[in-house]
Amino acid sequence: MEMDMEKRGDVLFDEGVDLVKFQFTDVFGQNKMVEMTRNRAERAVREGYPINRFALGGLKKGETDSAAPEHMTGRGERTQLYLKPDLCTYALLPWEGAGAHTARLICNVCGPDGAFSGLDSRYLLQRQVERAGELGLFVEFDFQCEFYLFHTDDDGRPTTITHEAARYYDAGPIDLAENVRRDMLVSLAEAGMEAESARHGLTPGQHSFRLPPRCGVEAGDYLQTFKTAVKRIAKRHGLHATFMPKPNMSGDGSGLHVGMTIRRTDGASAGETAAQFRVGILKNLHNMLIFTNPMINSYKRLAAERRSVFQPEFPAAAWEKGSDKAVRLTGDGERGSSLQALFPDPAANPYLALAALISAGIDGLENDDALTQREADPRFPETLGVLIRQLGDNSFARRTFGETFCRIYQEGKKEEWERFCSYVTDWELAEYLHRC
Repeated sequence: MEMDMEKRGDVLFDEGVDLVKFQFTDVFGQNKMVEMTRNRAERAVREGYPINRFALGGLKKGETDSAAPEHMTGRGERTQLYLKPDLCTYALLPWEGAGAHTARLICNVCGPDGAFSGLDSRYLLQRQVERAGELGLFVEFDFQCEFYLFHTDDDGRPTTITHEAARYYDAGPIDLAENVRRDMLVSLAEAGMEAESARHGLTPGQHSFRLPPRCGVEAGDYLQTFKTAVKRIAKRHGLHATFMPKPNMSGDGSGLHVGMTIRRTDGASAGETAAQFRVGILKNLHNMLIFTNPMINSYKRLAAERRSVFQPEFPAAAWEKGSDKAVRLTGDGERGSSLQALFPDPAANPYLALAALISAGIDGLENDDALTQREADPRFPETLGVLIRQLGDNSFARRTFGETFCRIYQEGKKEEWERFCSYVTDWELAEYLHRC
């Protein structure tokens, strides 16, 4: 499969580059990659690099003893796909370690005919960006992304242990990870992806970065790269960085606060557009949660009516101020009118989460409906299982992502849910073993 090749001047890669990583994202948000030498990479840019579609499925063959789920065995769809690098995403990666100079290219996934694959979440975001553009909308995204730093055990496996006692905005020496955050800030800046700021989070081990505005697909690329960089740099310090929404019972949940700044290219009011955008997100909140909050663990962070057990980040069924804690208007500025969604997870596939937000916002503009009382005071479901069962009838998801993508996504999530339901937890053993 021949590909169009845009030259960066007369040279595709910097002179000192030894390795090039072709990165892509699977259906469930995992960053995947193929690495090769510079010479091989130049050839792959011209010709495309073939992958099996199972690489997009999020599961490995033989990962479970039970029969493979449908999305791993279906023969009705072609299995041969190709990585198509986006040369605009070329960057050197200073966090890859000493010895080898490594660059990366983020790729779309195509069929043999060059058409984008409907399983490529990056392309699905691009479609929504184009849809917004056709309506005269220009949307920028910024992020406040939270995560935890934990120690690893003697074998290098992650734990939930932190030795620090620092809390909200604390500084060193009580903040033991100050140097780790500094390393992250400097490395991101060296790669041309400078963060706005970083600080300690609310509870011990938690940290928060504020990321500057990016447009459309570039925002998804930036967030995915940020998460990868944080994990690699943490490992270099002997730590494990996790974007798990609720990694322990006592700590605060980690959120991904997504800011959206809206401009109109057709002269219409950006303020009114942002207000209707918010209405659309709230109306479709339940329909998009499986993409913005896609983990079983997500609903421990968004726990409803569980204050007697622990204090979640914001209890979904007890919002004194209603929907402002889910999606709020944040005002007008030089760049346009803005709003912020507080409910997404940092563990979400960034391309799917942003595509869902754009699609829902456009629905709000096109339908121009007022919020019902139930939509104005939303409640999150108790478990992910509820959303998995409803995905087949989720018309918003099918419109946004397509029938095939939703079927594969549902099948993968169903397999994950069934493994969870059959797993005997430590809590069950501690609660029941001695008295049954």
